[in-house]
Amino acid sequence: MSKQLKVGVIFLGRRRPGFDMEWGKQMEARVRGWLPQAGFEIFEPAEKAIDDPSLRRVMAACDAEKVDAIVLLQTTMGDARLSQTMAQLWPDPIILWATPEKPDGDMISSCSLVGVHCWASVLRQLGHAFELVHGDPDAAETQRRFSEAVRLAVTVRRLKKVRLGVIGGQAPGYFAMSADPFVIHRGTGAQVQTFSLVEFSNVANELSAETVAADVAKVKALGYPHKDTSDEDLPMSSRLYLAIKSFFENENLDALTIREWPEMPNIFGQWPYFAVARLADEGRAIGIEGDADGALGAWLVESLGLGRCYLSDWLEHDAHTITLWHGGAAPMSLCQPVGKPGGPQIAKHFNIKKPAVMEATLRTGMPVTVYRFWRCDGKYFLTAREGETLKPKRHLMATNGLAKMNCDPREWFEELCHAGMPHHVAVVQGHHAALLKRLARVMKMEII
Repeated sequence: MSKQLKVGVIFLGRRRPGFDMEWGKQMEARVRGWLPQAGFEIFEPAEKAIDDPSLRRVMAACDAEKVDAIVLLQTTMGDARLSQTMAQLWPDPIILWATPEKPDGDMISSCSLVGVHCWASVLRQLGHAFELVHGDPDAAETQRRFSEAVRLAVTVRRLKKVRLGVIGGQAPGYFAMSADPFVIHRGTGAQVQTFSLVEFSNVANELSAETVAADVAKVKALGYPHKDTSDEDLPMSSRLYLAIKSFFENENLDALTIREWPEMPNIFGQWPYFAVARLADEGRAIGIEGDADGALGAWLVESLGLGRCYLSDWLEHDAHTITLWHGGAAPMSLCQPVGKPGGPQIAKHFNIKKPAVMEATLRTGMPVTVYRFWRCDGKYFLTAREGETLKPKRHLMATNGLAKMNCDPREWFEELCHAGMPHHVAVVQGHHAALLKRLARVMKMEII
């Protein structure tokens, strides 16, 4: 998410006093005191929502401010009848924040959690997505949960406007990775636009020599060594990089996948994997082999602020580890440093010996999440497990990695095969399985 997000914070009020109103005021003040530190632009309407007319005025003010997410708090329990109006006025996920009870005295002070529970039960039965936050605004766990809830809600909201480009369809036989525009739209809200490899070729060939030369200079400045290639291979690699980038920019794409084999090395004399690795390292949501949901999955983790995404084959496994390997398109920032063993090198493809791929090994000792979301039987599924990268048992050409998982990969793999998962998995740095499962829940995906 490039621009700072704007969050609308709405306090639910009461028509008549009840519970500990002074405690409620203290909690409101503490929430307001912390919110400027949350890392978002905060908008609070001029009044509280106490009934239907005031809620409509409050939401009109939020709409005028073009907020990206809505947070509702009731530091003393509000009117749950407003839940249905809120569901009509804001079709995207709503964040419900329950603040704590007063820790002393023999009287309940706020009933905030009870109020949130009531709202949640209504929203669930309406089929309306929501996220929960519970706790003191000064607590680190509450602050983390608040930040995650905002990013989840905004990601689901923005996904409905995502434009996914598919160049050339899926690779031969990879039917499970194809782009069904109708199922994708029903499941995520995203739109699919298709382009032919002829269209791509026209864009690549029309790039000027000066434009290509300028990008070659940028590549040289990055300092990646050659393995079995040379500087003479760079102009075509830059041409492919610039052509793919132009589709992002000129076609207004948020995510893109391209069918690179078997045609591209024959047409251009090169593979585009080095170009794809560069784009992924820049934060572009890009898939290979026509993997539509893979590209959308990369967009999701970028939107959630989880960092770069590497789409990998699941090459082999044992009771503890998965070998993560692909043809050479991993983001360099996830790999060993340049100049170190396993560090990035520009190389020829492992099979059809043409340039240019990024040969590299994933950094060791890196916490990772291996995840995937996909379509089967007309609906979406999501899976995610956590692990840590180890030094691979042997060198493999192209992108190589070994991850020790917190589950038995053999059982997980069998379960995923029976759920129809395509053969790419997404690898991101850090442990994010719980967050991704919350994303699946709010998007009504089945969790595997």
